[in-house]
Amino acid sequence: MNETKLSTLETSMAASVVGGHKVDHKTSKDFIRLVKLFSWKKGGSELGISYQLFEKLAGEHGKKTGNEQFRKILLEMPGLLVLDEGHTPRNSQSLMWKALTKVTTHRHIILSGTPFQNNFSELYNTVCLVNPRFSSQITCRIGKMTRKKPRQDAAKGEWEYITSSISKKSRGEDGLKKLQSMIHLFVHVHKGCILQKTFPGVRHSLILLKPTNLQTNLIRNVTRVHKFLEQDYMVSLISVHPSLVSNYPEFSDFRRKLQNLKTDTNAGAKTKFVIELIRLAALLKEKVLIFCQYIDPLLHIQHLIETHLSWVEGREVIYMDGKLDEMQREVSINRFNEKCSPAKVMLASQRACAEGISLVGASRVVLLDVVWNPSFERQAISRGYRLGQEKVVYVYHLVTSMEMNKYARQVTKDRISEMIFSSGNAGDASSRDTVLKDKVLDTMVSHKSFSRIIERIVPQPKESDLVDAFDFVHLQ
Repeated sequence: MNETKLSTLETSMAASVVGGHKVDHKTSKDFIRLVKLFSWKKGGSELGISYQLFEKLAGEHGKKTGNEQFRKILLEMPGLLVLDEGHTPRNSQSLMWKALTKVTTHRHIILSGTPFQNNFSELYNTVCLVNPRFSSQITCRIGKMTRKKPRQDAAKGEWEYITSSISKKSRGEDGLKKLQSMIHLFVHVHKGCILQKTFPGVRHSLILLKPTNLQTNLIRNVTRVHKFLEQDYMVSLISVHPSLVSNYPEFSDFRRKLQNLKTDTNAGAKTKFVIELIRLAALLKEKVLIFCQYIDPLLHIQHLIETHLSWVEGREVIYMDGKLDEMQREVSINRFNEKCSPAKVMLASQRACAEGISLVGASRVVLLDVVWNPSFERQAISRGYRLGQEKVVYVYHLVTSMEMNKYARQVTKDRISEMIFSSGNAGDASSRDTVLKDKVLDTMVSHKSFSRIIERIVPQPKESDLVDAFDFVHLQ
């Protein structure tokens, strides 16, 4: 539907569309889309459409524009609805989710590597999308409904009751079994063991870094004056490099000092680690992929690379965020993945490269900050650890002591997801039990200057390791 040209068959269809229906020729894009829809309707073929375009044509926006032909065809014609990355429309208040629930077919398939995103409420919305009869199935299980409660509310109430027990020690196992029994008939888990058999392997390392005294002092100021989300953002910036907050008025007393430290990699625990990692990886002729949820830290690291390593953007350094158009993005990806390319590092925002993109040119993946939703990290790692990868992939989760509570929450969500979607399939796509030597990390640890900023390294981190190492008491 996003293709701007008509195929031969669609061109022959165009005349009949114009002859039998009112078409606004001023909107050529809509005309092309309408021709494609009628061609699809007549031919019984497959229609490919993005979530955003579907919501625009078949949702509330489509109502406002008054083009009922689009809405009628998209909502009534599909015999099978397949949603790739099917966790995307997980918010029941979103226009996208509401539009998809109006598709009349009961035959839905959702494909997702990360169906559990943030909470059980979102999972319920995803389950209801793939199985429109799910709420009525729940109410049948719990018997007759009272007149005071609508069927939908009763079903959601039962779901909330069962899922709330999963986090409790006393009833957790019982609640988990009930949940799995509710969804097992239409939820099928494949752990992707083909990756484990085909690829050289992947090694995860949790790197707990000691913040500098300046970073610690700045964060104390943040926690005193900012609201929660503002605190979270500021802590993330300061944890990378303190100069990232030099222009904020609340740090005016530190401004001159912070600006003087702008190109000092040692001023930030994460920048010191990352720049040395990039340098050592380049000596081994390995490429590094750095992910962050925010733009400013990526731009700052790019500036440090250009300053200290004399690398140039577009040659050794590739930068990618959501502002790049599709063609620019494809060019950057191809340039980075080429074996003979001079590109050594890619700096990428998680949202710009979260899903569907192959960056197998990289064998080192750095997760620069901690995110609330662990699926973002899993999607980021999968950019490098996917079909086409020929090297061992080393993943570095960088966390300062100031971010440990946030990381603990992330681990909890990851654990819940693993429990719900556990499978007897022995091969885990992440190959977490693979024992692999990391020459780069071993070299860094052996240097005294790095032993001062690295508080602890947990290889292949599992829940038990995290509880023992960091005293995560409330993971369950």
